[in-house]
Amino acid sequence: MLWIPFTLFAAFMQAWRNALQKQLSQDLGATSVTLARFILAGPLAALYLGALYLWSPLEPLPHFSWRFSIYIVGAAACQIVATALMVRLFQLRNYAVGVGLAKSEAIWAAVLGTLFFGSLLTPLGWLGVIIGGVAVALLSGLRNIHGAMSPNTLLLGIASGLTFALTSLWVREASLLLELSFPFSAAWVLALVVSLQTLVLVAWLGLKEPASLVGLARRPTLTALISLCSCLGSIGWFSAMSLESVALVKTLGQVEVLFTLLISSYYFKAKLARQDHWGLVLIVLAALCVMWA
Repeated sequence: MLWIPFTLFAAFMQAWRNALQKQLSQDLGATSVTLARFILAGPLAALYLGALYLWSPLEPLPHFSWRFSIYIVGAAACQIVATALMVRLFQLRNYAVGVGLAKSEAIWAAVLGTLFFGSLLTPLGWLGVIIGGVAVALLSGLRNIHGAMSPNTLLLGIASGLTFALTSLWVREASLLLELSFPFSAAWVLALVVSLQTLVLVAWLGLKEPASLVGLARRPTLTALISLCSCLGSIGWFSAMSLESVALVKTLGQVEVLFTLLISSYYFKAKLARQDHWGLVLIVLAALCVMWA
């Protein structure tokens, strides 16, 4: 049951990371804000991995196969795309709506995991995923799609959720391939994925948008906080997904929306709508279902 506290911790840290990213997105473009998530996370993930080996020096080193490498590259690329799409959502709609739409990840993870990754869920697990999807719909204002929400916003949210789901599924598969004890497999995958993302984004911005790197350098505190929250959240997510199926982890992880709404209310002074309260009740019910599943 260790996956439960790891997931709750990850959701809490991710909610704060998203809040800080929203703040940074008011001044910088989507690619720059995406890089802020990874720029210090690579070294932090390497330190975490090194600390684990200092704690347990007899743990063997992993063997990397071609299949493992494909999962790492795919996960790194999808997470970059997913994060950029979500940052774009922050710039189109309010903070809570952007995060809520991206949380369709749990539904995508359940469907894709069943179809292509042999990750079967119990009936109670599927019930939790479905309830969580309804909760996200309420919290995202999908019932007002013909009003306040534009089709562009909806498509960006679905695409973000889909690419986040692919990231998580490939991360779990990579962790399972290493056949190391917990939490070493998750730590290796985290260090490799985040380091690759950092190198790719720094190289891209250095060639295409060098001014964006200067913009991040002018906001060192905010950039460092985003990277720290991102790395801590990723430790939680990667550890939880090495222990339990992605669909269940991400369904429980929808409690992030609860943290997001609280941050949106108290930090950004946004008002909660009536359907938000029903959505939060359903998220709690979905969380109970997947924990029992």
